[in-house]
Amino acid sequence: MNKSTLIIVGILLIFGMYGCSSYNGLVGKDQDVKGKWANVQTQYQRRSDLIPNLVNTVKGAADFEKSTLTAVIQARASATAVNIKADDLTPANIQKFQAAQDQLSGALSRLLVSVEKYPDLKANQNFLELQSQLEGTENRIAVARNDFNTSVQTYNSSALAFPTVIFAKIFGFAEKGFFQASDSAQAAPSVKF
Repeated sequence: MNKSTLIIVGILLIFGMYGCSSYNGLVGKDQDVKGKWANVQTQYQRRSDLIPNLVNTVKGAADFEKSTLTAVIQARASATAVNIKADDLTPANIQKFQAAQDQLSGALSRLLVSVEKYPDLKANQNFLELQSQLEGTENRIAVARNDFNTSVQTYNSSALAFPTVIFAKIFGFAEKGFFQASDSAQAAPSVKF
């Protein structure tokens, strides 16, 4: 073989090895994003599972406003109806998922603020425990969302960096969407009694 053939074969081998390495790295990062998304969904599901218990406790312990409870139940139904698969994490889909979750968060906030009118309910041990679990779940959701966003940032940085972007496009690794704060999160909530 002549020298130019060896150089071309060497360049092709290096390019092929880099391509395999890039592909494997993207697969690993994609799987990490999918795992983090599953964690986010698990925490939202945990919150959704707690809501019927909270609503029943409130119903049983107070002569409570039906419209508030109905709003929580409807928001929960809407939030659980929006289900995004890990392979379809586009910014638009994540925004749709987040809008449904924000609606549920708002309904829960109104429920918890309205409860202040009922001193017997506030002293009820079951209610206090459920309220504590919801607070803990909200913290877990925040942690899971932060972990997801960190994973997406790592994935997107790899998939969009040159020369890996070439292999990402060839093998169909698209940019993933982030969780972003909702518009309502920009204003501090006001609590009035």
